[in-house]
Amino acid sequence: MLVLTRKVNEEILIGDNIRIKIVDIGAGRIRLGISAPRDVTVLRDEVIRDFDRPATQKPAGPEVCAPEICATV
Repeated sequence: MLVLTRKVNEEILIGDNIRIKIVDIGAGRIRLGISAPRDVTVLRDEVIRDFDRPATQKPAGPEVCAPEICATV
């Protein structure tokens, strides 16, 4: 694992076409902005783990993936 230190408005580049920008830092949270081609899927790890969970263990509710989580980049 590569561990980097970044400040607000600094970016991390992955390959030629993926950029991760530090948008905000505070209150124990970091807000990231991700720019990637439309064919690259960007999901949070807990969303993937939720899909892998058996149906009997999935949280109740109409949506498994909220629009702000699964939004196209």
